[in-house]
Formats: sequence, structure tokens, C-alpha cells
Amino acid sequence: MEGIRKALGESPDLVILDVMLPGMDGFEICFRLRSEPTTAKLPILMFSAKAQEIDKDTGIKVGADDYLTKPSAPADIINHVEKLLLKKSGTVTARERVGG
Repeated sequence: MEGIRKALGESPDLVILDVMLPGMDGFEICFRLRSEPTTAKLPILMFSAKAQEIDKDTGIKVGADDYLTKPSAPADIINHVEKLLLKKSGTVTARERVGG
């Protein structure tokens, strides 16, 4: 609940959310963030060791913008974060312009 309160009160640029958390799982947190008007469009990256297709599908269904599995190289994490932040700002990268 503390994470939800912080997201609502502090207006972060992006949330990176694990699925396996104590108390409330990341799927529920994602769903709740999507249900709040102030965080409904907040970019959310699910980052989890749960790598089965059902987990990824669930993450996307509850509102995650992207789902990345652990372990991941730091460069991959940065690329996913940058992609979400660029999407939020409406900026298109050169790679996206040429279809890459």
C-alpha cells in the first residue's frame, strides 16, 4: 500500500514493479494504479522472475506497459525504461522511425 500511496502522491515518471511482493502482488498493485485517474497513464514496467506466458499475459491484462523477466542484463533494463519514457513523452527514436 505504501508504494501505491507514493505513486499517487509523488507523481513518478515510471514505476518498475515486481510481481512477487509481500502482502499484495504486483499484478494487484498495477491494477490499482491503472484504476486511479492520477496514475492511469503512468508507464509501468513489470520486472519479475515469473517468466511463463500466463504471467506475462496477466501483467499486460492488468495494465503493465511492458514485462521483462529476471535475470536481465542492465542494458536491457535501461532500454525498456527508455522506451517507456520516450513513449510517455511522445518522442520517437530514429530506430522506431525506420521500423527497427
